[in-house]
Amino acid sequence: MNLYWRLIWLVLTTKRRPRTLLWGTTRSPFRVLPSDLDGLGHMNNAKYFGFMDLGRVDQMLRSGLWQMCQERGWYSVVASQTIRYRRSLKPWQRFDLQTQVIGFDEKAMYIESRFMQRGTLAAHAVAQVRFLRKKGGDVAPDEVKELIPEAPELDLPEWVSAWAEAVRRA
Repeated sequence: MNLYWRLIWLVLTTKRRPRTLLWGTTRSPFRVLPSDLDGLGHMNNAKYFGFMDLGRVDQMLRSGLWQMCQERGWYSVVASQTIRYRRSLKPWQRFDLQTQVIGFDEKAMYIESRFMQRGTLAAHAVAQVRFLRKKGGDVAPDEVKELIPEAPELDLPEWVSAWAEAVRRA
């Protein structure tokens, strides 16, 4: 439930935080609360995915992509994601979630999430995100790229391409 409160807080404070480019890194500060913990006293692995959702919403709101998608009747969904945990996040620790678009392929956009605690990487994740039309059908990645004219050409890391292909075959 606490992620709902955090989502409400993000939405309410969007205008007070700096705008960002969709292609830049969006930093979202958080703190590990007792309701985020598992039985071993560190942040539960499922909570990371919830925070990644919050980071993507923050990025879309602050870059203006959310508004542009709403105007077109589009919405985004996570098709697949992978994460590697490197260091535990403990109760009350502050951490920054860094969210960044790292590339596209013919079907999806890929967004990297880095959980940083005092400059140290605690977890690293990549989400495969697809855009859909509310009336039905897919939105091609090129249509998403056209929304933001300053979009650079992003070369998807080789390991992400291999992972995406493996996931599609599974």
